[in-house]
Amino acid sequence: MSHYLYLVRHGEHQDAEHGLRDGKLSERGKRQAMLVADRLGGLPFDGVYHSPLQAPSETAAFLAQRLPSIQPEPSTLLFDCVPSGPTPDMPHAYQGWYGGVTEEEIVAGQAQMGDAVSEWFTPAREDRHDLLITHNAVIGWFVREAFQAPEWRWMGTNVAHTALTIIRIRSAKPAEVVALNDLAHLPVELRTGLPVDQPV
Repeated sequence: MSHYLYLVRHGEHQDAEHGLRDGKLSERGKRQAMLVADRLGGLPFDGVYHSPLQAPSETAAFLAQRLPSIQPEPSTLLFDCVPSGPTPDMPHAYQGWYGGVTEEEIVAGQAQMGDAVSEWFTPAREDRHDLLITHNAVIGWFVREAFQAPEWRWMGTNVAHTALTIIRIRSAKPAEVVALNDLAHLPVELRTGLPVDQPV
């Protein structure tokens, strides 16, 4: 039996281009949320969870409007966080990113992600489908966990606003990434949140 995790980054929020980490959804973010809801329609979700921050909460609310059968629940395990700190094997190019990050933030993020993996990276007795609406770093950490990659490898795993990533967890085999940063439901002008522009 398979436990499927459908990971969706929240929609674009207002002033995201100015480096703010949260806020109300922009008009583009609302359109993104409606389109990913349409993309997910018909899937038999057993649970729908979202980060309690504003952008993912609003994204979840838009999904619930389009998919009346779901009842999104906030989860502190899906908060935006710093999943790990610098490690000796981390490429030097990433070290500068930690300049404004405190040790407390790193410890809290490590604990949160440890609990999140324990919560959701569990096999199911029958097929299970969970939708998690969260943040780029959390999705990056889950992908890293699926590949059992070094801790620092969540960095550089970037997903667009409302992009779809799917991970399959089974009891007898390693987890597998079924889809990563799937943008098929988004027209080019709505593909925001990535560090570089995508080719048309």
